[in-house]
Amino acid sequence: MTDDQPRPVLEHLEELRWRIVKISIAVAVGATVAFVFRGWLFDVLTRPYQIALGDDALNQFQVTEGFSVAMRLSLFGGLVLASPVVFYQIWAFVNPALTKRERRWTIPIVTALVVLFTAGVVFGYYILPRGLEFLLGIQPGLNSMIGASDYFSVTLRFLLVFGVAFEFPVFLFAAAAVGLVGSDQLKRGRRWAILIIVVVGAVVTPTGDPLTLTALSVPLYLLYEITIWLVKLILRR
Repeated sequence: MTDDQPRPVLEHLEELRWRIVKISIAVAVGATVAFVFRGWLFDVLTRPYQIALGDDALNQFQVTEGFSVAMRLSLFGGLVLASPVVFYQIWAFVNPALTKRERRWTIPIVTALVVLFTAGVVFGYYILPRGLEFLLGIQPGLNSMIGASDYFSVTLRFLLVFGVAFEFPVFLFAAAAVGLVGSDQLKRGRRWAILIIVVVGAVVTPTGDPLTLTALSVPLYLLYEITIWLVKLILRR
């Protein structure tokens, strides 16, 4: 059976299962590497907290909190390290449904997914101290005694939200590549794009403060405009 012929549902499910297995193995290997360097990862991710509050140390309120934090850091690091494999396996699962012309975009799109995800995480990391300062200083008279588990729960979700949000233009470009939208439609949809970006940003950002929402919305809209330009320039050729 060739890739261009219909395939049974059970065969699709079997392929999906093996894709998930490969993703899980890649994340597990990455998490093992991250666990070895969890001390360095801890220092890097607590830097925004130190910038926001000075040199205050995080607190441990439960016996198992240190273990929980180590596992979260390892899983987060493993996901970032395994992101090339994760995105490739997702794209490879969709690939048989595409035409030969559309399959030419495999390497560029997977590369763009990895680069933009990493860029989103890095951008979120540098924005994080401002968000923490806003949240921790919004109510005067309170003493901050932040638990490590609570801090990393907010921080890691914050970084992942930025990483996933930055993938937005890739899906727009992919939709244009398969003919679902065009540059003219994207231009006419600017107002809707702004509304969707702001609403989704307000819902998904863990901190929810105006500064973080603005910091997420502005680059996403700029990426939207860049996507329009790329669709018009590249796909027209």
